[in-house]
Amino acid sequence: MDVCVTAPADTSRLGATPLAEGTRFGLWAPGATRVQLVLLDEQHRPGQTLDLAEGEDGTWETTVAGVGAGQRYGYRVHGTWDPARGLRANPAKLLLDPRARAVTGELDLSGPVRDHVPGHPDQRCDRDSLGHVPVGVVVAPHRPPEPLSRPAGGDLVVYETHLAGTTRLHPEVPPRLRGSYAGFAHPAVVDHLRSLGVTAVELLPVQHFVSEPHLVERGLSNYWGYNTLGFFAPHAGYSSSGSTGGQVTEFVDMVSALHRAGIEVVLDVVLNHTAEGDQTGPTLSFRGLANSHWYRLDDHGRQVDTTGCGNSVDTSEPGVLAFVLDSLRYWVTEMGVDGFRFDLASTLVRDGSHAVDLDHPFLREIRRDPVLSGVRLISEPWDLGTGGYLVGRFGEPWAEWNDRYRGLVRDFWRGRADGVRELATRLSGSADLFDPGSRRTGSSLNFVTAHDGFTLRDLVSYEHKHNLANGEHNRDGSDDNRSVNHGVEGETDDPAVVAARHAHVRHLMATLLLSAGSPMITGGDELGRTQRGNNNAYCHDDELTWLDWSEPWQDVLDTTRELLRLRREHPLLRGERRQHGDGVAQLLWLSGEADAHQPGGVARMDVHRWADPHRHLLGMYRSDEQEALLVWLSAQGGSPLLHLPGQPLAQRWELLLDTSGRAALDGGTLRLQGAAVVVLRSPR
Repeated sequence: MDVCVTAPADTSRLGATPLAEGTRFGLWAPGATRVQLVLLDEQHRPGQTLDLAEGEDGTWETTVAGVGAGQRYGYRVHGTWDPARGLRANPAKLLLDPRARAVTGELDLSGPVRDHVPGHPDQRCDRDSLGHVPVGVVVAPHRPPEPLSRPAGGDLVVYETHLAGTTRLHPEVPPRLRGSYAGFAHPAVVDHLRSLGVTAVELLPVQHFVSEPHLVERGLSNYWGYNTLGFFAPHAGYSSSGSTGGQVTEFVDMVSALHRAGIEVVLDVVLNHTAEGDQTGPTLSFRGLANSHWYRLDDHGRQVDTTGCGNSVDTSEPGVLAFVLDSLRYWVTEMGVDGFRFDLASTLVRDGSHAVDLDHPFLREIRRDPVLSGVRLISEPWDLGTGGYLVGRFGEPWAEWNDRYRGLVRDFWRGRADGVRELATRLSGSADLFDPGSRRTGSSLNFVTAHDGFTLRDLVSYEHKHNLANGEHNRDGSDDNRSVNHGVEGETDDPAVVAARHAHVRHLMATLLLSAGSPMITGGDELGRTQRGNNNAYCHDDELTWLDWSEPWQDVLDTTRELLRLRREHPLLRGERRQHGDGVAQLLWLSGEADAHQPGGVARMDVHRWADPHRHLLGMYRSDEQEALLVWLSAQGGSPLLHLPGQPLAQRWELLLDTSGRAALDGGTLRLQGAAVVVLRSPR
């Protein structure tokens, strides 16, 4: 198949750019023999069809007088049809401009949206897809977003949430705004986030997406949004002000509202694959523009899939890499976002042979880019391809999702951890994964739950997934949940079980927010949100997935707020790796036993205690010149009496937080009653 080794010389001329005399349209379609621009009216009926002039680097361009903001448009690309070589040009398929700033129109999968005759993959389908596919909209320049009201950087506390689902049931958000950018910017939502104490919202995909054919066939939809079509366009379905440009200004207004509250906006971006699926899927944009350049293909022109979603974007192609980087810069400079979480990021660092390359141009270009090097960069450091598990290997300035943290913390609190050695490693920043000599402690993005999997409430209420409503016979979703149900599968009104579940959630939340690294809370976990045991609810846009604000778990909400206040007011809890000038180690691990021969009169963890597989109690002591903080984590029953450090490690201890509500502090000892996370403070 043909290989492109160049990128467009000037990508600023691509897309639809309003000018004084009209609008300039530019498209990258290497290998095309003819490109036509189709202008559409408000009912998506074709008006003018104009030819674009070919450039020398795979670009095509024309300027149309009298055309301005609000104009709908699409492209027809002529060229070679040879699927075995990955060449799939088909001018019967109206194509979306991949750089369209706004997208309008629905995808009608019952129409002729595939480039081939169904059941005959090598036979070109010549039926017109016009009227069955989304199209681009010319967008006028908009006012810039307001800057963040605090200095960028500092401790990162992420709140991962679904933009629409956050407000669908919010009683204080006006009904017409629920599920929209404007709804998310409502003071009731912003005030909740600010009072909680998070520093950044991480929004599940908000770039324009569509639903996959297999979901539409089952009467479902892609709720999460991991099926992107328009990488420069805010999702039209989240706009309360129209889909012909209003979504752009509404998104910017939302960013400004969050910035005024001191909250960063991080977008979950899905640059590893597109909504076109494999070679049997719909042809909506990239496949018709230059299939053999946009996607990873095998020697027979078929998709190489390292994502599990049918296709993989080929960032080893310079023109595709330029597109990816331009998209990211656009969202920062024009839309005001503060960073990105990269879904299945390992696919983005695969070379032309589909192998992982940790010196990939994608990583190099981001490190030296004056815009992108200064924003939040978070990777999901794995994909489904060979060698794709890369946790800890992205390097600075990246933070990375740490699934090792998730698994260990779940195991510890269900009594299945092999002692406390790995717990200490995870609590202190996972130095085994993130080299303390070269990585910040915040590089470990710690999480116990995420959008994908059980909610925190379901993690302590179900031992098995309950995904039958997804229509996949309960075969989808992870089977490795590491969950407990406290004796009853699902919801119950048994007060003892309910109390145990509430306490378990408080322990998990406390562990997360008292660990070194960057914590991520899943939206609604602080409220006690349930998905009724569904651990893969990606296809449900209904009450199953929306945040329910009516009956919050108030104890969990209050504990979360208090934990984030402590983290904010006591930087020691964030656990940067360093030594004090006076030679006293900042971090000590304590066993809870007295030892008159040790400084402070307490026993440290030693080789025998670390090796004890039945140990479920650990003390984490941190200090600086002003104060000492001591965190006890106990997943065991009973009522152990713990000895607390004295001079020179501490003076007098005060109780700051107790997730059990039953711990008793008496001078130099602490009596626990069952499982608990306890935080103590002493002046130095």
